[in-house]
Amino acid sequence: MKDVIYDEFQNKVDEVLIRHSNLLDIVSKINDASSKSTRAVIKSITNCGCVTLNAEKLEIPENLSYEALKEYKAEHIHGKPCPACQEKIEEELGRLEFYIAALCNTLDMNLYDVLLKEYKKISTLGKYSLY
Repeated sequence: MKDVIYDEFQNKVDEVLIRHSNLLDIVSKINDASSKSTRAVIKSITNCGCVTLNAEKLEIPENLSYEALKEYKAEHIHGKPCPACQEKIEEELGRLEFYIAALCNTLDMNLYDVLLKEYKKISTLGKYSLY
């Protein structure tokens, strides 16, 4: 069922994308949407304050196993986006998804297949994918 949703989304993107439908426009729009998504997250911290960030160097003991490392990660984000910030972040992430689908269309790739391939890779490699 989820593959149908991805296919419908990708088909709808193909249907409505007219002005910025060449490869160079699409790639530049992906970069633009990525920057705006990042900016929306930053604004939730610096402008609104609904999210706070306490980032510092994480001191990791030597000889720590991978499993223990995952449990050791620092919680540096506090709070969650307020409704206004969440709406803006979702809007920008939606634009990013739109242009990713457009890129798949332009290169004759299926968005769901791309996602599935990445899922299988990280499922197979597990902790060794180290993203």
